[in-house]
Amino acid sequence: MQTTFRSVFISDVHLGTKACQADHLLDFLQKITTDTLYLVGDIIDLQEMKSRANFVDSHTQIIEQILSMARSGTKVIYIPGNHDAFFRQFAGQTLSGIDIRLNAKHTTSDGRVFHVSHGDEFDQMIKISPLMLAIGDRAHGLMLSLNQWINGVRRFIGLPYWSLAGYLKTHINKAKEFIERFETAALKSAKNHHVDGYICGHIHYASFRLKDDTLYCNDGDWVEHCTALTESNGGELNLIHWSENPKHLASEPSREAWEFNPSPSQS
Repeated sequence: MQTTFRSVFISDVHLGTKACQADHLLDFLQKITTDTLYLVGDIIDLQEMKSRANFVDSHTQIIEQILSMARSGTKVIYIPGNHDAFFRQFAGQTLSGIDIRLNAKHTTSDGRVFHVSHGDEFDQMIKISPLMLAIGDRAHGLMLSLNQWINGVRRFIGLPYWSLAGYLKTHINKAKEFIERFETAALKSAKNHHVDGYICGHIHYASFRLKDDTLYCNDGDWVEHCTALTESNGGELNLIHWSENPKHLASEPSREAWEFNPSPSQS
């Protein structure tokens, strides 16, 4: 597994909650080298911590590791999300070497420009099904608790990490429809920003989608899937999973697909 990157994008870490896969993320951050680290929202779950906080030692170590990376020369850009929206009031400032922004423009080494934001701005644009509302609240919390229990058993018998929530999202039609609507909204926003693509998080589902020469990239999360979006020195974007058995998940669509991707009227 490659560990040297030009850029790395992570989001939806949810530090301060039991669901955070802190050990895997800490291992990832300690193993990688990157010129730029984007923290694409919901890094510290201030919303959840209002009612119950679970800020254990590994969570503190993650913050210390990020600060250490910033001191060592990694450019760290923090774009707060809806669960850490408190930090949006500091947009435009640099705190402990970390640049806080509402959003960002990222230019890959091959010259493409991507708009970067958390993605919660699309919540007002998308009709969210009752299922997804449930997944986003109490049912989601129950699902994450089950996920922890299942993976505790799997570790005990020597099996690698597996995401229950990820399985359900890909096997329930309403969830798949919501994800598709979210992706469509992000692609439309990229067109409105006159950029080559959109990078975000928020929905805890890492993926690529290419439409009309515009690329949607979602970096996933660190409570269900343990995923990151990475950029190589050559500008290629990849999705990786990092747990007991790190693995490559997907590469962005090929350059041929960029050049010959048909418009809806041609397909």
